[in-house]
Amino acid sequence: MTSSLSGRVALVTGASRGIGLAVATALVARGARVCVTARKPEALAEAVESLGGPSVALGVPGRADDPAHRADAVARATEAFGPVDILVNNTGINPVFGPLVDLDLGAARKIFDVNVLSALGWVQEVYAGPPRPGVVVNVSSVGGRVPPPGIAFYGVTKAALEHLTRCLAVELAPHVRVNAVAPAVVKTRFATALYEGREEKVAAGYPLGRLGAPADVASAVAFLASAEASWVTGQTLVVDGGVTLTGRGA
Repeated sequence: MTSSLSGRVALVTGASRGIGLAVATALVARGARVCVTARKPEALAEAVESLGGPSVALGVPGRADDPAHRADAVARATEAFGPVDILVNNTGINPVFGPLVDLDLGAARKIFDVNVLSALGWVQEVYAGPPRPGVVVNVSSVGGRVPPPGIAFYGVTKAALEHLTRCLAVELAPHVRVNAVAPAVVKTRFATALYEGREEKVAAGYPLGRLGAPADVASAVAFLASAEASWVTGQTLVVDGGVTLTGRGA
């Protein structure tokens, strides 16, 4: 593995498992040191251990939509490793299922707060002050591009996150590059309901014949965070096994 991110300091949210942990693993493998966040301290401690321990990883538990947690995580990462220059916004929730006309608006506000506003809050926390070089990668979803049955408001928030990505790319240039990745169904606990018990049938609808793995998304994030993507900003890289080519979103 190349050391393309040697000397870099990353902060990855929602990283105790799944895509977030895979992203943190990929960044560490490329030479970065990482601060990982998630709600559950025990799972986060296990993640830090799997990443190589405190010499390369720091875990800060808390809620992504809590401003105090964001400030604490950035401060502790900076104290441990130096200023954060790679931010990966991976936190996302979807606690509801059903048509939009029946959606509880309180739940909708919570989803928007976590999936969109917290991403902006992390950017504000990391890149406040004088301009300096950096990278932001937001984890979106193909649900933000093709209406996803039953989880439509989740898709709405991901569409908003992609437009936020474009707006930030313009505002933070030329110092900070801002991009996103949009996965289809990836085999994680978060997406279990989309394929459990019928994985073969779901995968058959993907031109590449399989569902995604967290490492598939992690590799794309690592690329966007690296110098190899130094002339790429404001873009969303779709990582979907070709499924959106069929007109489907999952």
